[in-house]
Amino acid sequence: MKLLHKDIEKDNAGQVTLVPDEAEDMWHTYNLLQVGDSLRASTIRKVQTESSTGSVGSSRVRTTLTLCVETIDFDSQACQLRVKGTNIQENQYVKMGAYHTIELELNRKFTLAKKVWDSVVLDRIEQACDPAQKADVAAVVMQEGLANIVLVTPAMTLLRAKVEVTIPRKRKGSCAQHEKALERFYEAVMQGILRHINFDVVKCVLVGSPGFVKDQFISHLFKEAVRQDNKVLLENRPKFMLVHSSSGHKYSLKEILSDPAVTSRLSDTKAAGEVKALEDFYKMLQHEPDRAFYGLAHVEKASDALAIDILLISDQLFRHQEVATRSRYVRLVDSVRDNGGTVRYLNQLSGVAAILRFPIAGLSEAEEEDSDSD
Repeated sequence: MKLLHKDIEKDNAGQVTLVPDEAEDMWHTYNLLQVGDSLRASTIRKVQTESSTGSVGSSRVRTTLTLCVETIDFDSQACQLRVKGTNIQENQYVKMGAYHTIELELNRKFTLAKKVWDSVVLDRIEQACDPAQKADVAAVVMQEGLANIVLVTPAMTLLRAKVEVTIPRKRKGSCAQHEKALERFYEAVMQGILRHINFDVVKCVLVGSPGFVKDQFISHLFKEAVRQDNKVLLENRPKFMLVHSSSGHKYSLKEILSDPAVTSRLSDTKAAGEVKALEDFYKMLQHEPDRAFYGLAHVEKASDALAIDILLISDQLFRHQEVATRSRYVRLVDSVRDNGGTVRYLNQLSGVAAILRFPIAGLSEAEEEDSDSD
């Protein structure tokens, strides 16, 4: 994401102009947008024209519209973002108040105006525009005949390619068909890696599968790399890491990232942070429950006591339609930061949780006693 222009007043109202330059930026934009915002972007509109003879025709024209946002629709698989709203600026093709849906496009700028730019939204822009936040982990999750090539970023997992090849079963006395199909499959996965993984950015490529599929694939990959004298693969061989997964489906990635060997290897990458933060919380909950709080009321009390070391909070909470509820979460984030705590926005979490600097005992018991007395 590129930030072209930022104009925010002292009362926190203002606008920013951004250019999304990769699929993940659509996810960041989805998290920036709220109902009631003003969005200005280039779009295509079907307009009707009447000729001098009275015949009516229609044509599609590209124009720039400013909408008051009413509906936001994000397709996470295709990374497409559609924004529906009413036109609030006079236009030669679209009347004031008319409805239109803008589909935001890669490499086309848009301007977003808000009445209040809070700290969480400004953080999101900083994160999206920081080149260090880009995908620095890639993974190939595979089984015989199926492979998913994904990029793992701190914000989301991007499916870059899905390779499916039918592999016939081995027959008695003849394995030729089976072997040929496997060769075709491995070749397709190799081409997918070369096309979708930027080794200048990616620090580690995880290759996971059940059984020996991963080992056979890596053997094929580097045998071909030597035969073709493919310097990109040969120079980046140390970045490949073989791990076990229960299947070749995308959901097995979570299991791969939780592997202790993977966690230590990925310690200097951004993607490991989310997995490690959640694991630390669950360990703390198990061994020192007085230092692991969850639920908004409990976490707010811990924040009031200046006890929060790490706040884990879901992205989804900041898309709340009620301003008062959203402001409550923003205040919590600001309070934790002001008191030296760390804030992590997590996809895998549905609410809010915190790891504390010191134990706070008896909080839940005190609340239970209060509710009993009521």
